[in-house]
Formats: sequence, structure tokens, C-alpha cells
Amino acid sequence: MRFEPAFLDEIRERVPISSVVGARVSWDRRKTNAPRGDYWACCPFHGEKTPSFHCEDRKGRYHCFGCGASGDHFRFLTELDGIDFQECVERIAAMAGLALPARDEASLAREKQRASLAEIMEMAACFFEQRLQGADGARARAYLRDRGLTPATQQAFRLGFAPDSRNALKEFLAGKGVLLQQMEACGLLVHGEDVPVAFDRFRDRIMFPITDTGGRVIAFGGRALASDMPAKYLNSPETELFHKGSVLYNLARARKAKGRDGTLIAVEGYMDVIALAQAGFENAVAPLGTALTETQLDMLWRATGEPVLCFDGDAAGLKAAWRAADLALPALQPARTARFALLPDGKDPDDLVREGGPEAFSKVLQEARPLADLLWTRETSGGVFDTPERKAELERRLRDITGRIRDESLRFHYNQEMRDRVQAFFGTDRTSRQKRGAERPGSGQGGQFGRRPGVAAGRLAVSESLSQSAMIRRTGGAMPLREAAIVVALVNHPILIDENFDHVERLGLSHPDLKQLLLAAIDALAHEVASDGPSLLAAIMSAGNRERWERATSLVRKARVWPVMEDAAIEDAREAFAQALHLHRTAGTLNKELKAAELALANEPTDENYRHLVEIQAQFRDVQATEALIEGFGVSSGRAARGF
Repeated sequence: MRFEPAFLDEIRERVPISSVVGARVSWDRRKTNAPRGDYWACCPFHGEKTPSFHCEDRKGRYHCFGCGASGDHFRFLTELDGIDFQECVERIAAMAGLALPARDEASLAREKQRASLAEIMEMAACFFEQRLQGADGARARAYLRDRGLTPATQQAFRLGFAPDSRNALKEFLAGKGVLLQQMEACGLLVHGEDVPVAFDRFRDRIMFPITDTGGRVIAFGGRALASDMPAKYLNSPETELFHKGSVLYNLARARKAKGRDGTLIAVEGYMDVIALAQAGFENAVAPLGTALTETQLDMLWRATGEPVLCFDGDAAGLKAAWRAADLALPALQPARTARFALLPDGKDPDDLVREGGPEAFSKVLQEARPLADLLWTRETSGGVFDTPERKAELERRLRDITGRIRDESLRFHYNQEMRDRVQAFFGTDRTSRQKRGAERPGSGQGGQFGRRPGVAAGRLAVSESLSQSAMIRRTGGAMPLREAAIVVALVNHPILIDENFDHVERLGLSHPDLKQLLLAAIDALAHEVASDGPSLLAAIMSAGNRERWERATSLVRKARVWPVMEDAAIEDAREAFAQALHLHRTAGTLNKELKAAELALANEPTDENYRHLVEIQAQFRDVQATEALIEGFGVSSGRAARGF
């Protein structure tokens, strides 16, 4: 329904904005001046301990000086609660004692039809619930029990069962006086010119009621019990009540559960949402069997500024994450972004909480990465940038990506972020980075992301911070070059294991294939199966590691790290290994310190914690930069080598 501006202005005049906001925040007594209509509080849109959220009755506006959230009465409720504008106007009009404007006949007819259809959908939901508890629902109850869902959880989500009958629901609703045309309008029957007699759409399926933001049942999802059904999951068709791309499963419940400083978690399916709720994560939602849409993403943003988008840890899940990142990119704003969490390969949230409990999923949430990390990973993972052309192509792709951000301020910061990553990866020194960081994007000869003369060629693009993250490790992503070089050196020159056994034992490799290769090498030496490089390699191959070894050596050869290969002189191999080990241990320590600094800043956003985080980040970039050129390698072997 469209409201006239004069009516909205009258609502604003009658209801102080502090009355709307004050129901959801606690005013700070020291800073607030109630007689003047000047109020301060901790922002409800982002977590903070020092009040930076300002509300002023005279202007009828609120503004947060921390996250930038601002607006009027109506925007406050639509942003915080995720409700639609009409519901918001109805709520505040009731506070003002104003009746809503009279609607035209067409609007009234549509509203009456929608109300009638909603009543029918509620009848259908009750029917399915009753049948789940009946004799013919025994198999469905057994399935839900095997999936670990308690009766209380089933009841909370109003799960039901559609019996294996073409007419059971149709006859039930007809007995309640519902017309055939109304059942068809609700999408409960299959009908059409080629269907002589309309019949129940959902048969022999576990039923999941789908509600709107007000909690009314507007559609159903059905999970087939029989393995030979054409569709494992079946949703209601588009109706007057239901538009699939504009609905998120469980949004009404999740919005209430997220808490004042909480977020929403978007997962992929009904069962994921329900299993997470049972495990204590009641703020999860899901699209309805399709990829996330722009409308659904906007619904998430209206409820929280930084939702966590959680995807299954397989190739399809990673592609879905990339697609969601592309979807979000143009609409990003300073207070609107997303974090991305990828589950262990082959696991979905339901599997994870059943096998590892709530702690396992909490860890996934803690390791969720910012959007900038995901974009950098996608553009660089597995790539080798050993020529000026390849480096230029990477910079071009990153420019194209950041150029899609419509918000000018945010686009500038993304440009700067990607420029810093490129410079750190290609190995600039800290002084040069600081000088270039003061330049505007696109200035000078460096281009938008900057360049550096004398760049070392051949390093893999995944930085250490990303190569150690769950996002890369769990998706079987690119092998970290430094780790591969370490393992190849140890296998080709086993004397290095004897000389550095204490360090080798505590390497803490991040990539599973490299871990397996190292374990196989240590095992062969421990059992005296091998004594030199060729015999050790033969033992590793016989243990089924040929593909892992070929992948590691191919990576090292492409990057031209010759000092670790089998024909390198032991002096070169020893020096290369020592350098790589030092960088690996330093980066590992800094990675732990970085996570601790990020956590400290999140828990206590003080200037001191922020400066500490920036210092650790600078040290981290310095370590990445010093990987570039390791001078003197290859002298004894008779060839010039590249760094890593």
C-alpha cells in the first residue's frame, strides 16, 4: 500500500523518534539530555561499548558516528527488524493513535484475498502437523528422529507430513468449506488444462511451513521420503502470497533471535536451519532451494549490517560463495557487507553439529572471512604470476572488481586494499609501501594498484594469511609454495630432516597433501626403509603418494625454486631450507598474533588495540614481502634461483 507523504509526516510529528528507538536501546545517562530531546546510546546496528549512536527528536533522525547508520522512524524499524515498510507504518501509526488511510476497492479486494489465502495455508499447516503425529506419519517421524531432531524442535518449526494420497488435503480443506479455486490459488493442488482432476501437490513428503516476516504461513517445502521421487525437495509454486526469490526461510524467528548486537547466518537448506537452531544457533535463515537473490540479500542487510554467508565445503559451495560475492559487490556500503564461512569439505551445517556439536560450527563462524579476502582468494588462488603480463592481468581484474562498487568512499578503500595486497605479494619494501600508500589510486606511474621495479617472479599468489585460513585449507585450494618447497627439500635431501628434526616435527603445515608427504617421509626414515633421497622418494611413492608428490614438485618447478630439487647442491638446499623454515615459523607466529589482535579489538575496540592490530598487520606484510628474493641460491648448483 502506498502512503501519502502528508500522512507519514503527521506520524513523525506525533511520535518522537526517541519513543520508537528507546524501546530498543538503553539511553546513556551521562550524555543524554532528555528535556532537549537529545539522546545517546550504544548502537543497535553494530557492537560497541562506548555510545556513538545519537537520536534527536527535533530533527526526527538518528545517526551512528561509528557505523554510519542513519534514518528516521520508519528506517529504524525496517533496518533493525527487517520488516516491510507497510508493517512499520502500521506499528508507528498505532503509537500515534492514527487510523490508516482508507484503501481503494482494488486494494481492499487484494488484501481480503491474501487474508483468505493465508487462513487456508494455516489450515493446511495444521493438517500436515496432525498427520505427522498419526499412524501414517510413523515413517516420517522415524526419519526425523534419525536426523537427530527432537519432538520439541519439530513442534517449534511446525514440521508436518503429507500422506501418500492424491486427495487427502483436498478433501480435508473441502470439508472446511474451502473452494477448489482457493486451493489452487494457494498452490496446494496440481491443476491445469492437461490435468482432468486437480490433485494434491505434496504427497509422501515431510513438510516445512514457510512463513513471511510476520510469521504467517505463505508456502511449503516438501522433502520426499521415497528415493525414487523426481524431486527430492519441492516448493510451493509462485502465488499471490509467495514469491520464492523474496522470501528467506525462518527469517521471522531468526530476526528475533539475533539479539541487539547479533547477526544472521545464511545457510543453504531447511534442515541446516533447523539443526542449527536445535544446537543453539537460532539466527539462521536459508534461501528456498536456489542461489541467493538480490532481494534476499537486501532482506538480510535490513536485519543486520554484516550477515555471515555460510556455504558447504565443496566445489559447488565455493562457486556459490563467489556468486554471492559478485551479487553483493555493487550494493556494498560502509555499514553493509558480509562475511563468508566455508564448511569442511563434504560437510553441511547439519552434519557438522551432529558430529562435532555446537563447538564445531562456532569454529566455522569464528573463521569466517571478509568479502575482500574471498575476492582476493578467487582471483589469485592457484595462479603463478611470473611475468609482467600476468601481473598486469591480475591488477586489471582487481580494478574491474572494485570498480563495480557503487559507493564512492567504499570503492576507494577497496582499491587501496587491493593495491596494498598486490604490493605486499609482489614483494615491495615497507618504505616503498608507506610512500605509495599515501598516493591516491591511479596516481603516478604505478596505476591504480601500483607497481614495483625488480619484482621477484614465480611466487604463488595466495598469501600466507590466506593459505593458512580455513577457506583455502578446507576447499583443497592451492598448495602454499613455501610449504611445498620445505617438503620437497626434505624429501630430496633427507639429511635436512636429521639436522632439523625438532623443527621438522613441529612444522605445522596447513595443506593436507603436504602433511601426508612429510608423515610418509618421517615414517620411512624411522623404520629405516630409506637412507637417501632416491630411496626415500621410492618409499613415499609406494605408500600411494605419487599424485601428491607430483603436485608439489610441479609447483616448485613452475616457481623455479631450484635449490630444493634433487640435483641441487646440499649447500644450496640447506640454505634454501633454512630461509624457508625461518619465514614459515615467523609467519605462523604472526598469524597467531594477528588473530589474537583481531579478537582483542572486537572485544574491546580501543585505540590501543587498533594500533596493535595495525602494527601486526604491517609485520605480516613485511614477512610476505621478504619472501621475494633470497639472494645467493644456486651458486653451488650452477644456476640462478628464484625466491619463495
